[in-house]
Amino acid sequence: MTTMSGSDGASAGGSGGWGWFTPASDAAPAERPAPGALDATPTPQGTRTAAAEPEPEPEAEPKAEQEAEPKAELGPKVAPPAAEQATDSELVRTSMAELERSAGAATAYFYALLFVQYPQLREMFPAAMDNQRDRLFRALLTAVRLYDDGKLLGDYLANLGRGHRKYGTLPTHYPAVGECLMAAIARYAPNSWGPRTEAAWVRAYTAISQTMIDAAAEDERRAPAWWDAEIVSHELRTPEIAVITVRPDQPYPFRAGQYTSLETPWWPRVWRHYSFASAPRPDGLLTFHVKSVPAGWVSTALVQRARPGDVLRLGPPAGTMVVDHRSDSGLLCLGGGTGIAPIKALVEDVAGRGMPRPVEVFYGARTNHDLYDLDTMLRLQDRHNWLSVRPVVAAGAAQSTAQALAGELPDAVRRYGPWPAYDGYLSGPPGMIKTGVEALVGLGIPTHRIRHDSLDELVAQGA
Repeated sequence: MTTMSGSDGASAGGSGGWGWFTPASDAAPAERPAPGALDATPTPQGTRTAAAEPEPEPEAEPKAEQEAEPKAELGPKVAPPAAEQATDSELVRTSMAELERSAGAATAYFYALLFVQYPQLREMFPAAMDNQRDRLFRALLTAVRLYDDGKLLGDYLANLGRGHRKYGTLPTHYPAVGECLMAAIARYAPNSWGPRTEAAWVRAYTAISQTMIDAAAEDERRAPAWWDAEIVSHELRTPEIAVITVRPDQPYPFRAGQYTSLETPWWPRVWRHYSFASAPRPDGLLTFHVKSVPAGWVSTALVQRARPGDVLRLGPPAGTMVVDHRSDSGLLCLGGGTGIAPIKALVEDVAGRGMPRPVEVFYGARTNHDLYDLDTMLRLQDRHNWLSVRPVVAAGAAQSTAQALAGELPDAVRRYGPWPAYDGYLSGPPGMIKTGVEALVGLGIPTHRIRHDSLDELVAQGA
């Protein structure tokens, strides 16, 4: 996932679905499958797995977002372990490594089987399923990657369970998903499939679904499944970028640096991630920066069609790109494009604490025209002597309001380094995140002190 501030897919999210299988919206908890149900492997016939509708918007720069979400990888492929000696982890990983070679066919088969066997579940998914299939396999890879890390896997699944409540997912949905998943693995990973592998998957899936069910049930006692939010302000900063402010129908708790998933009235069951562009405010209003992208259903509707008075739907907040206020380290912030939105929220968060600490912001864009929020950031710099804002453009002359640095964002950060006393925060397109992290590590900032939206995918809900 890319960053999460404002293009479709923005940050941690995209279409929804239940659990790690995200239907057209994030979904809710599910119930452990009955072991007997996992044996069935019916073959769907004459089933259409995708509607003939425009492709879902790309998940790219948005939660600034986003969505070019990070792809969890399994690492080196392992040879099939001796069945009598292999652990559940080895059996699951081996079958997934084999399944990976036919990922597209396996996920298409899974959804076709699910919709044939349980047609009532089809309405929970988006009309076009191409993007959904990719999200399913990425989620499976992430779960397998985290299989041996109980805490990270637990956090990842619990956030999925909480976030998926907005899709209307019920515990009774999980056995259906488990049944069809086992059938797909058995069909497309035949060399590693067998009684012990099946038993390992049943145990794994039972634990996964129960974690999500429990997290959703606990969340239901303290928060709604979604919030309705009326647009109170819609400001076009450029023909492609809008700053949108909404008023939730009830208190919405979140932290600066986090993101949420958002559904419009024009594309039901299609959710996209967007970062909050401000710290929590006394008036309870929430602001997002949205950039329309080609074929972007949600982003284009929000930029070109939405107006004050329209009502959007918000999922729960998610994300860990937040400031640790127990530390006195400086903040080194890299924001590319609409990735400046959560960076601005972090600056406001530091300012609101009344405990100044050095904050260095590098605001990158392709051209001067794309520095749509530079004036806002410079006003913040004028008010706070602990804040420094440096615009960086890859092409074109500097804006008249400030002397922009020429070149790529990571190069500009290296030019002003090193930064050993700073924690890194990055938000923007996936390519910028990758090169930015490499630059910060090269400048001596350890990875555990670098936070960005792509990492949040491992521990946050999928939208």
